[in-house]
Amino acid sequence: MAVTESVRGGSPGTEDARAAHEGILRRQSARESAARTYARALPIVPVRARGMTIEGADGRRYLDCLSGAGTLALGHNHPVVLEAIRGVLDSGAPLHVLDLATPVKDAFVTELFHTLPPGLAGRARVQFCGPAGTDAVEAAFTLVRAATGRRGILAFSGAYHGMTTGALAASGGAPDVRVARLPFPQDYRCPFGVGGEHGAELAARWTESVLDDPKSGVPDPAGMILEPVQGEGGVLPAPDAWLRRMRRITADRSIPLIADEVQTGVGRTGAFWAVEHSGVTPDVMVLSKAIGGSLPLAVIVYRDELDAWQPGAHAGTFRGNQLAMAAGTATLAYVRENRLAERAADLGAHMLRQLRRLAGEHACVGDVRGRGLMMGVEVVDPQAPPPSGDERGVTLGATARSPEEQPRPAAPALAAAVQRECLRRGLIVELGGRHASVVRLLPPLTITDEQAAAVLDRLADAMDAVSGDRALADRRPPGPGRQGDRSSHAD
Repeated sequence: MAVTESVRGGSPGTEDARAAHEGILRRQSARESAARTYARALPIVPVRARGMTIEGADGRRYLDCLSGAGTLALGHNHPVVLEAIRGVLDSGAPLHVLDLATPVKDAFVTELFHTLPPGLAGRARVQFCGPAGTDAVEAAFTLVRAATGRRGILAFSGAYHGMTTGALAASGGAPDVRVARLPFPQDYRCPFGVGGEHGAELAARWTESVLDDPKSGVPDPAGMILEPVQGEGGVLPAPDAWLRRMRRITADRSIPLIADEVQTGVGRTGAFWAVEHSGVTPDVMVLSKAIGGSLPLAVIVYRDELDAWQPGAHAGTFRGNQLAMAAGTATLAYVRENRLAERAADLGAHMLRQLRRLAGEHACVGDVRGRGLMMGVEVVDPQAPPPSGDERGVTLGATARSPEEQPRPAAPALAAAVQRECLRRGLIVELGGRHASVVRLLPPLTITDEQAAAVLDRLADAMDAVSGDRALADRRPPGPGRQGDRSSHAD
C-alpha cells in the first residue's frame, strides 16, 4: 500500500483540497515569523480533530502523539470539555473578569485543590497568572523573592521553564546565566559518567557542596526550581530518592522548593502530579497546559506562609479566562473520577516495554525512558565509536562505565528523519533533548489500547525505513496496528 494512501481517512482528498492545503502552507511560510517551530517539522493543516485523531485540509488523518505539547490530557474536543465551554457561553456569564471572583473560578479552584498533594492542599493559596506557563514561572520567582528577601534561583542543567526573561534564565539554554546551575541526574548521559544511584548521589552531593561552601560563589537563594520529569530536556525522570533529597536539602536551609508541573501535571506521568511518585510536597507548584482543558490557563499554588507579596505584585489582563477555567474544571474532574492517571501508569509501562524491545532491534536507539504517558526514544549515531577513557576523563575507578557502555553521540538528523517517516505514516511526534535527538511521545490520557498498538507499529515502521532494515520489518510478527489500512486505528 502506498504511503500516501495509508495515512488517509476514507477516500483520497480532492485536488481542490490538496491545493487549498498547499496554499495555506505557502502563505504561512510567507507571512509568519522565522521563529515558528512545530510548523516547520509538521507541514499539516488541521481542520478537524477528535480524541487522538487529526484530519488535515488535504484529507489525511493522523494519530496525534504531541497533544499540544502535553496540553490535551483528554485529546481534542472531548465531549466533557465542549459541554463545559458551551455551558459558560450559553449562560450569559462574562468571559473576561480580570481577577474578580466568579462561580466558574470558584468551581475550578475547588476542584484543583481537591487534586493537590495532601501536604499542600490544606494550606494552599493560588495565584492566577497570565495564560502561559512561563508567566507562572515568573510569578513563582517573584513570590519566593518577596517571601525570602533573597534574589538568586537554583535550577538544573537541561531544564526548560519558558521563554520569558526569568524563565529562560533558569532553562538549560540560557544565553546569559543569572541562575546557579546544578547537575540533573540522568542514567544514560550521566554528567559524572556513572549513572544509576551513584550518579544521582554525586549530583546531590554537588548541590549540598554549592550551598554550604562559603566560597562557591552562590549566595543563599530565594528558591530552587525543578521538573519532576525534564520534558524538553529529553524526557528525564528525576529519581524519586534524589527528589526526596532535594526536598530535605531545601527544607533544612529554608529554601522554597518550586516544582514545575506545567507538562507533567494532571495524570501525565502516572500520578495526578508527578511529585507524588516520590512523596515530596513542594512549597510552590507551577501549573499550566492541561489544567485549562485545551485553553490557555496558568496558576501557581503555594504554601500560605509564602503569601508575602503586595496587591498587584504579579498581575495579568487575561488571568481570568472563564472558558479555560470551565474546561479545566471538567478536565481535572474527568481525569480524577476516571482514574486516568492509573491508566497512564499501566499503559505507559506497557508501551515502554515495547519501545525497549524496539530498541533491541535498532542500533540507532541509544536509550528509551519515561514515566507514564511521557516517553522518549533517544536516537544516536550507531557508527560512531564509543569515547575512550582518556576522552571521558573519568577517574571514578570501579564505578566508571567502560568505553563500550558509554553512550554514542546524539544523531539529530537521524531523529528528524524518524519524525518525517512517522508523519508519512500518519503519526505526529515531537523531538526534544539536548540535541533534538529524542523522539517524544505525549499521547492523550484517553488513548486506547488499539491506538497505542498503532503508534508503536508506525514508529517501528519509521525506524525500519530510516535504518533501511526492510528485512526486519518483514520478520517482525504482525501486531494489532499492522493489519490492514493504518488509518483504521486513528479513531
